[in-house]
Amino acid sequence: MNRSRLIARRLAQMIPVLIGVTLVAFALLQLIPGDPAASMLGLHATPEAVAALRHQLGLDQPLWKQYLTYLGDVATFNFGTSLKFRTTVAALLADRLPVSLWLVVYSAALTALIALPLGILAALWKDSLFDQIVRAVLMVTMVMPAFWVGILLLIVFSLRFGLVPVAGAGEGFVDSLHHLFLPSLTIAVGIAPVLVRSLRTSVLEAMGSDYVRTARAKGLAERAVVSAHVMKNALIPPLTLFGLSIGYLMGGTVIVENVFGLPGAGKLLVDAISARDYPVVQSETLIFAALVIAVNLVTDLVYTFLDPRISIS
Repeated sequence: MNRSRLIARRLAQMIPVLIGVTLVAFALLQLIPGDPAASMLGLHATPEAVAALRHQLGLDQPLWKQYLTYLGDVATFNFGTSLKFRTTVAALLADRLPVSLWLVVYSAALTALIALPLGILAALWKDSLFDQIVRAVLMVTMVMPAFWVGILLLIVFSLRFGLVPVAGAGEGFVDSLHHLFLPSLTIAVGIAPVLVRSLRTSVLEAMGSDYVRTARAKGLAERAVVSAHVMKNALIPPLTLFGLSIGYLMGGTVIVENVFGLPGAGKLLVDAISARDYPVVQSETLIFAALVIAVNLVTDLVYTFLDPRISIS
């Protein structure tokens, strides 16, 4: 099976998965206590006004009919109108989603910058003082909650030393790099330990393999052996973990955006859940799920370039 057929098949598989995501999100929203119409009208709203607004919004229809209506709208890329913000969901996402996507990319880059050198050096200098320090630090950072790490970084780097802004996403590329550094670092600290451990183990296994011993027997320099033979094969397991971590990374944006006051899709999601803003919650859940599936597809394709022996079927 060639890569184009693989992509087409995986895209087709996305359809039932995304439908399942919309169904689960819709069902869970019904369990949240409260009435969106009553929340929109305030504490002094009369029962008649609440009933009229529920009818206007279609909330008095049977649940199955509400779900099918929403599904039909999504099929035509109509995400509806926010119940809380009184504007189209598409406009809200166009304003908020770029911040979250930029945060995800920034966090992924910082994770790679942390995990790659630490994992490789810890394996090459196995059982050295450096290796022991790395493993000890990773054991601590692995169990620290993201919100606690974010608050700690804010206190140290923003409030105490004033090196980075306390909140906001910045304007322009350079300003965004400055504003989003701490939020991205917070997410990276939570993901990097697992990747470092995986990369260290993979490098050690690759260095003990037959093809590496053969390369050394041919007289290749150690740097050439590591770069050409060890790394290409050792990157596959950490890459798998990294692809799976994208879901955690996107979930981390929800927490981090609220800690740092970022105007992104994660903060929008929390506000929408509090207000039982069905269209926003369902649309964001669907988009996040689609992004995770797309990243996993890209990860599968990268496998075939790192190791042609891996069948793409």
